[in-house]
Amino acid sequence: MKIEQIYTGCIAQAAYYLESNGEAAIFDPLREVQPYIDKAKKDNAAIKYIFETHFHADFVSGHLDLAKKTGAKIVYGPTAKPDFEAHIATDGEIFKVGAYTIKAIHTPGHTLESTCYLLSGESGKLHGIITGDTLFIGDVGRPDLAQSLTEELTQEVLASHLYNSLRNKIMPLPDDITVYPSHGAGSACGKNMSKETTDTLGNQKKTNYALRADMTREEFIAELLDGLGAPPAYFPQNVMLNIKGYESLDTVLNKALKPLDAAAFKEAAQNTAAIILDVRPQEEFVTSHIPGSIFIGLNGNFAPWVGALICDVNQPLLLVVPGGKETEAITRLSRVGFDAVLGYLEGGMAAWQSTGFETDTIRSVSPETFAEELKTNNLPVVDSRKPGELGNGFVEGAVNIPLDFVNERIHEIPGQDFYLHCAGGYRSVIMASILKARGYHNMINVEKGFAGIKQTNLKIITGAAQPA
Repeated sequence: MKIEQIYTGCIAQAAYYLESNGEAAIFDPLREVQPYIDKAKKDNAAIKYIFETHFHADFVSGHLDLAKKTGAKIVYGPTAKPDFEAHIATDGEIFKVGAYTIKAIHTPGHTLESTCYLLSGESGKLHGIITGDTLFIGDVGRPDLAQSLTEELTQEVLASHLYNSLRNKIMPLPDDITVYPSHGAGSACGKNMSKETTDTLGNQKKTNYALRADMTREEFIAELLDGLGAPPAYFPQNVMLNIKGYESLDTVLNKALKPLDAAAFKEAAQNTAAIILDVRPQEEFVTSHIPGSIFIGLNGNFAPWVGALICDVNQPLLLVVPGGKETEAITRLSRVGFDAVLGYLEGGMAAWQSTGFETDTIRSVSPETFAEELKTNNLPVVDSRKPGELGNGFVEGAVNIPLDFVNERIHEIPGQDFYLHCAGGYRSVIMASILKARGYHNMINVEKGFAGIKQTNLKIITGAAQPA
């Protein structure tokens, strides 16, 4: 018998494949389900169950497609009310997968239906626990993502539920069992997750701030809620897709994989409400792109940034994609519910340019040029990193406008020419593209971001008040 973590770094999400004696189960599957089917086929196993730890907010689960293709039963924890056929487990209910025993443990807090799954082998020895968003490595799930927070169900109330769940259901378990969470560092479902994606429960009791034995309920709630930013705007929409259902990924791909020549692409952009989304490497976008297009490159945290910045999962999209990456781009968009792709530019930017259609560029300078120019021109500097990143240092006088908040704080963009940088060069180009689409063309992008700036002779401020 075996359990395998299937980790998808671009959305910091972990699904799990469990197999024993010809039976298999999948926990929190991604929307593209064929890899799970292929694994089971390779093991000569039938997928018996699809276990969901909760209604996910940060991605669209593959439970419906996987159930339809395999006949497996979808399982949720107590209080879950999906709009499709599923087994709603009782607290403590036992499921068998080959020689494995899986026990549902209701752990409300992140959401009301949040449920962990305790795993034990043929001998009855506890092996591990799949914790969903209840317990991460180094953190716990944020309590403000429930679909409908009310006067009765507040984030403080959910945090109090989570305190009970951790102390009464999780912490009494043996120290040597393995914690298998649903997310790692980079996910917006927590605030302080480790880069490690598994650990022993005993080590988490020693190192995870939320599992301190002497922690009072009031201290837990205060520490958990401290520093929580607003969740990305697309989260509630993903929750509803996971509750109500969605189109099959096969259907989405069939609709979206539509090549459009340059003329047809331009006509679609002019005659629809579609956003042109350019997913090429940022170096290519800076050099040449379609005016008004938005850059969010496949080589970064692509899908979460699309969700956070475009926000509406029903927004029609037209794609500019590197050759051969069309299916990947559409699949990764579908992971966060963006299914309204109208087509892609056949032949890419080369085809667009060959027609003589207009193109645009972003002014960009090396870190060394930025350091030298700033000494004499004293132009404003906008730092698009998250506030928590500024502890590593910042450019004196820089204004911090995190990419996450560019739409809300666009009025703070300087009216004169200004330099724009992030940590490594990816987010600043995203921000520059959004600003250009809004009519701001006065930014100068700093290549390689703060990582490059730190290698120059420019003075870096550390250990001081951070820019507002």
